[in-house]
Amino acid sequence: MEKTSTDTLPLTTIPPEEQETVCIFGTGDFGRSLGLKMIQCGYSVVFGSRNARKSSLLPSGAEVLGYSEAAQKSDIIIIAIHREHYDLLTTLTEVLRGKILVDVSNNLKIHQYPESNAEYLAQLVPGAHIVKAFNTISAWALQSGALDASRQVFVCGNDSKAKQRVMDIVRALGLTPLDQGSLLAASEIEDYPLQLFPMWKFPFYFSAILCIFLFVYCIIRDVIYPYVNEKKDQTFRIAISIPNRVFPIAALTLLAVVYLPGVIAAILQLYRGTKYRRFPNWLDHWMLCRKQLGLIALGFAFLHVIYTLLIPIRYYVRWRLGNFTATQAISKKENPFITTRAWLSDSYLSLGVLGFFFFVLLGITSLPSVSNIVNWREFRFVQSKLGYLTLILCTAHTLIYGGDRFLRPSSLRWYLPSAYILALIIPCTVLVIKFILVLPCVDKTLTRIRQGWERNSKVSKSALNGQTDI
Repeated sequence: MEKTSTDTLPLTTIPPEEQETVCIFGTGDFGRSLGLKMIQCGYSVVFGSRNARKSSLLPSGAEVLGYSEAAQKSDIIIIAIHREHYDLLTTLTEVLRGKILVDVSNNLKIHQYPESNAEYLAQLVPGAHIVKAFNTISAWALQSGALDASRQVFVCGNDSKAKQRVMDIVRALGLTPLDQGSLLAASEIEDYPLQLFPMWKFPFYFSAILCIFLFVYCIIRDVIYPYVNEKKDQTFRIAISIPNRVFPIAALTLLAVVYLPGVIAAILQLYRGTKYRRFPNWLDHWMLCRKQLGLIALGFAFLHVIYTLLIPIRYYVRWRLGNFTATQAISKKENPFITTRAWLSDSYLSLGVLGFFFFVLLGITSLPSVSNIVNWREFRFVQSKLGYLTLILCTAHTLIYGGDRFLRPSSLRWYLPSAYILALIIPCTVLVIKFILVLPCVDKTLTRIRQGWERNSKVSKSALNGQTDI
């Protein structure tokens, strides 16, 4: 029996007379993949090509014609060719007049041309309706069907009816169209696929700088200082001990940095007495990066947990424990059980476990697959209320770990305090300010401002009336 490939079988059974025909200019990887997807979704596809010959690479059921003949078959034409070849469309100006041209092209770098490819196409074919779409979907994603991470299709154009026709096709393919407005948005849409983690740059750079600073700080205190003053070689601490100090400090600091812009924004609103003034650009960008900062902080917390689990099997720990036990046995001495220390130790561990649990919960709820199934109030409760609870637990975990050692002069090395003191600066600052903001006298005013009340509204209205009278 002849084997039939399911890749080219239509997913819907639409009578041929009811099938909508779509023309695709270009038989490259993307054009073929998009054509295959359209055939599977019940569309009739006609390819326009310089060589109007049927190729084995093209999906079964598609027709191949020259550009002029193919354009006459449909009023929607997908331009799946590079910008360098757009000049050939000038010879088809009359044939393309009144038709919908869908530009799917991308560039090799951001701002490669003065205008977007879609705007350039509109200049070449002024009688057509240009719509920008499909440039954020890859040929591989269309072929494999792995569209979980790239279902969104940005669409823009000056003609609302043409744009709606294209958005209907997008939905028919199982994708999600996002209307971005007029064709002026095409430049931004074309730059989008070229951006590499645009919202992660600041979090990555900030986290890297923070870790480098903390690592160098701990090297000075725990490696260089003992060598200079006591001639002790403590370089082995670089492998586990120092990273296991850097990672929890970075995690706690980044978690506090997630909530710091929120309290800064609240202070600005209280100071200005209104919510109708934009925040500074740096604060806007900071607030947009909070999710990424939180996920990086969660990653550092995971590393801290893993490194902590390695402590009992370290040679240094086993040597120190064995040596201490042997010394006690020889001297026939034992340390008395101190209930206070037992309480502190168990509280420190318990707070760490609870803090990490809520930390993981925050990370899970930030995932799109989870956040999409909760309403705004539930999401805000988890990210705000439980977020501050996580910050409190982790800060208390660090405070109990340090105990009174933070304040001992012997803990200073070259006048440098323990690294855990640095970890408490931003979290304690955020928690103190937040405590002030939730006081009834402050919270009441802030709530009124966020509900639209303005401190100087009467003055503004009187001034406006004065200008009107003039």
